[in-house]
Amino acid sequence: MLPSRARDDLSAITGTALAGVSASALLRRVLQGTSALVTPGQPYTLVAAGKASAAMLERWYALVPDLPQRAIGVGTHDAHRVPDDVEWYTGGHPTPTPESVAAADAALAAARAVPADGRLIVLLSGGASALLCRPVDGVSLAEKQQITRALMHDGRAIDELNCVRKHLSQVKGGRLAAACAGQTLTLAISDVVAPVEDDPSVIGSGPTVPDPSTFADAWRIVSTVAAQDAVPASVRAWLQRGVSGAVAESPKPGDAAMRRSRYELIGTRHVAMASAAEDARRRGYDVVVLSPPVLGEARQAGAAHVAAVLAAVGERRGPLCVISSGETTVTVTGKGRGGRNQEFVAGAIDALARVSRPVLLSSIGTDGIDGPTDAAGAWADNDTADLARSLDLTVDAWLDDNNAYELHRRLGTVVRTGPTDTNVGDLQVALVY
Repeated sequence: MLPSRARDDLSAITGTALAGVSASALLRRVLQGTSALVTPGQPYTLVAAGKASAAMLERWYALVPDLPQRAIGVGTHDAHRVPDDVEWYTGGHPTPTPESVAAADAALAAARAVPADGRLIVLLSGGASALLCRPVDGVSLAEKQQITRALMHDGRAIDELNCVRKHLSQVKGGRLAAACAGQTLTLAISDVVAPVEDDPSVIGSGPTVPDPSTFADAWRIVSTVAAQDAVPASVRAWLQRGVSGAVAESPKPGDAAMRRSRYELIGTRHVAMASAAEDARRRGYDVVVLSPPVLGEARQAGAAHVAAVLAAVGERRGPLCVISSGETTVTVTGKGRGGRNQEFVAGAIDALARVSRPVLLSSIGTDGIDGPTDAAGAWADNDTADLARSLDLTVDAWLDDNNAYELHRRLGTVVRTGPTDTNVGDLQVALVY
């Protein structure tokens, strides 16, 4: 039986992990020596894009004495804390909206206005791919939304999704930095865990760094989408023009415009895991950190993760805390609601029921948003399968309908944090006694 403190400990450890990767904490560390980032008297323009943009802007204004000549921000929700002189846009995620386009237009215009002796500073975080969106000529916003949904429903990994996004965009794939005649500095919080961890060209679709991917790569991805009727004709036509050389590629490594751009990674999933581990040890747990990212189809990864947790603790006696992170995918075939973390935990329910030791497992999105719901993720323990049966809930049936949110809602196992103003992927915490 789980000890009475287990749920409270789980919540506290998770909360400490989120605090460790908060935009405020991450920017505070990097801005302790602002002279390296902002030269007194040098004009600069500030652009913040992503799920952490509101908090990053708030902390920037609190720590940097020299204010920008112009500041633009775009995030997923209204930002009442953002300074009054920031031009704020509430864009869409995971698919872009007209506000996402307006934000991209403002950012591009601001970048083009930076003089050769000026500076563009970009505060970048996960979600920027959808929040900062200016489709190429000939592809409408509705068509960009359509191909984005098709790729996500296909369960494509983030590098493939963003490869296509970059080749349908006027702002991604280094184009924002290329529009700036002065220097560009990017401070980025990473939500990219694979195939190249913390790849700058994939975080937010790399608006300020060279893009090693090509039109041929984007065409290969789009041409293998399962539902080909969901691929707009305009997208096909544009990518084929790119493959033939009729339109210019995105800026590549070695491009002259990219030499003016500097990039600093300030937050990753490893920071979240280290914060969680420190808090767990303080609470008396023996801690095991699983460094390789948790990947794969969410429901299958959840079941496999239970075995990985047990293998990691071996014969050691509790209390133990196993911490991991990553980003799974979901291939959508049903009509329900729920995100990858909820499916991950649902996939672990039956495996947990077969474990003799008391185990409590959670998985959350560090952005506080897991799919189109108010959930950050979910939790389960050894008794969750029995609870599901007592409520006449067949876990596999809910998973087959991609309806993990409703399953966890009925079980009372939803984790809600609200938007966290950060994003370093997903975090799993398992307590073993």
